[in-house]
Amino acid sequence: MNKPLTGTVTASFGRHHEVTLPGASAPLECVRRGRRKDVVCGDHVTISLTSPSQGVIESVQERQTLLHRSDEHRDKPLAANVDQALVVVATDPSYHDGILTRCLIAAEAAGVAPVIVLNKSDLRNDAVRCLDALSYYEQMGYPLVSVSALHDVSALVAILKGHVSLLVGQSGMGKSSLINALVPGATARTGDLSTALDSGRHTTTFTRWYPLETGGALIDSPGMQTFGLAHLQVSEYHFREFSSLAGQCQFSDCRHQQEPGCALKAWVAGHPQRERRLQYLRELQQPRRIRY
Repeated sequence: MNKPLTGTVTASFGRHHEVTLPGASAPLECVRRGRRKDVVCGDHVTISLTSPSQGVIESVQERQTLLHRSDEHRDKPLAANVDQALVVVATDPSYHDGILTRCLIAAEAAGVAPVIVLNKSDLRNDAVRCLDALSYYEQMGYPLVSVSALHDVSALVAILKGHVSLLVGQSGMGKSSLINALVPGATARTGDLSTALDSGRHTTTFTRWYPLETGGALIDSPGMQTFGLAHLQVSEYHFREFSSLAGQCQFSDCRHQQEPGCALKAWVAGHPQRERRLQYLRELQQPRRIRY
């Protein structure tokens, strides 16, 4: 009987997974015993060999973190055991501020440190506009890094060193191009942008783990146009600027809609960015109505 081996899931394709063993030059092709769907990229697993290049995943070790999104129908895990989430936005195509908000909420709820990465900063005029809009998040303490995947990603190198980081964001933000710039030989697929839809075409269809020469790893994930948070009961505590106002409304069950004496409504009045964030909170408390 083969001795069980422990490795890391470095790619996940539905029921099929690549598992890399310590010191191995190539990953093993593995399936989960019992056809269960509880394995994601970044998991530490125990396997039994069925051939020199194949194996069966016997068990999944306890996770430190699990970052996922969900809707009312199913949960969609992104990666396990990451400690940083790099939420990638870009100057072109336009990023959706609501999806950025959802990614930040999901990361912090999972115990994963979020970092906002503005890509395509070489598009000067658009970059200035985006940085101005993103300064609101920076003022709340979210790290903000400006890079260009095609010209200079040096600002990310120190941030990634020694961490297991997940790239997450909308399609077209340039995540695959960032992988190619940060990981020599990665050759991640990149695709044309759909100008008519002002969005990118999906080029990454599964999550993949890339070890970094400086230590740690970077995980690429599929781009998305929606990011559900059905697994969370979102409240003002999930918004950094609103958490200090929790409990200050006139009514303890205030939904921050039309109720009198709402502390949040009073605080955001006359401030467009605050008002937009309060609208996100209201919508997230009614998740089945959200379609972005």
